[in-house]
Amino acid sequence: MERNTEPSLKGQKGKQPKIFVLDTNIILHDYRAIRHFQENDIVIPIAVLEELDKFKKGHEALNFNARGFMRDIDRLSEKRMFGKDGIPLGKHLGNLKIELNHPFPDGLKDCFQDDIPDHRILSTAMWVKASHPDRFVALVTKDVNLRMKAKAVGMEAQDYLTDRVEESRVEYTKNEVIIKEDAPHDRIQSLAYGQGGITYGDLFSQEPSPNQLYIFKWDGNDNQSSVCARYDSRSGKIVLVKKKYAYGIAPRNDEQKFALDACLNPEIKLVSLTGGAGTGKTLLALAAALEQERDFDQIILSRPAVTLGNQDIGFLPGDQKSKMGPFVQPLLDNLNVIRNCFKPGSRQAMKIDAMLKDEKLLISPLAYIRGRSLGKVFFIIDEAQNLTPHEIKTIITRAGEGTKMVFTGDIFQIDQPYLDIYSNGLTHLGEKMSGQPLFEHINLRKGERSELSDIASRLL
Repeated sequence: MERNTEPSLKGQKGKQPKIFVLDTNIILHDYRAIRHFQENDIVIPIAVLEELDKFKKGHEALNFNARGFMRDIDRLSEKRMFGKDGIPLGKHLGNLKIELNHPFPDGLKDCFQDDIPDHRILSTAMWVKASHPDRFVALVTKDVNLRMKAKAVGMEAQDYLTDRVEESRVEYTKNEVIIKEDAPHDRIQSLAYGQGGITYGDLFSQEPSPNQLYIFKWDGNDNQSSVCARYDSRSGKIVLVKKKYAYGIAPRNDEQKFALDACLNPEIKLVSLTGGAGTGKTLLALAAALEQERDFDQIILSRPAVTLGNQDIGFLPGDQKSKMGPFVQPLLDNLNVIRNCFKPGSRQAMKIDAMLKDEKLLISPLAYIRGRSLGKVFFIIDEAQNLTPHEIKTIITRAGEGTKMVFTGDIFQIDQPYLDIYSNGLTHLGEKMSGQPLFEHINLRKGERSELSDIASRLL
């Protein structure tokens, strides 16, 4: 799909609006997608509505999007038929049409023998193209395999790019810590050993972005020393980031030092931690939550219920708690790491058990977050790279007064078939919230789980 910045085609002499045929996964990804194509026309194959009907019941974001789309088009078509040209979507937008299924051209019938929704959508898109030879027609789908099939038969196929983050911005979020080796030695000494930080004008001619992270290095006493710092936009100062401890957990490198500082900082309400396996993202967030448990009414841990082999949670036996067991086990593993920092029967270990029993420390499915207002909650969302931008927005808009949210994940380990490093919710969060005083993002690079884990992560 072409970006929103494309100039409008209607009204330009000799040119007609383009036609975009939408696949089901576009609507399940963003139910308001039909309003993001400017003045171009939208075609929804009837096969898409048939697929959406299977998603209308349930509590997941897919079910919400399916219901939201059907209500939207029902409202648009309340007093009219779709007709030959469809119905108008609104001011400065094109028309929406529901198109019945159409067979493949005779020469291609033997190429697609299986009667599946993907093939019905593709054949309908080809019919739309043949019926409008004077207009640009494209199939829009997040299914890479369907795009390849379309291109094989000469059909223009595109991805949905409205919420896709530019590659340069993704690179920026992976390299947000600035390393400086030419800073004045006396200023760095004042930062390291003084109180309250130093004004940014002592080091920079222009004001840095809020919560910009720095590592200042200098040579001294035959070795190289370094200081970690952060720009505090509220005070206008570069402040020292010290090594802190949280419920028995201590950072092992500079990136973990930044991460734990952000999770413990009450002024920063939203934190994004990215990095590979074993870098300590979830462990640091959970340790920070336990360290601050007196400041929150509840600590909630959650993660998307994404399974391998596309098996839905409903196929697992047992009640909700039993079904969620395999998904939340990694969170429990991190909790056990923290518990093992203390002797059995110690005050800290007993406190963790009591918090679990009293549900002050709660592990909850994400599906049940919608509609809640989370006040004074420390909310940790693990594996957030498997969430869509819309799901991320839904979660954050649940935040009430005194709530802090920490999203963790690895954008290179995505299990959702229609998300990638440019379109997943965690990348979207880092790009959109960058520069906000209440947000901080840290990308952790070095694995600290074990020497074996670190070597495997780098070499395999």
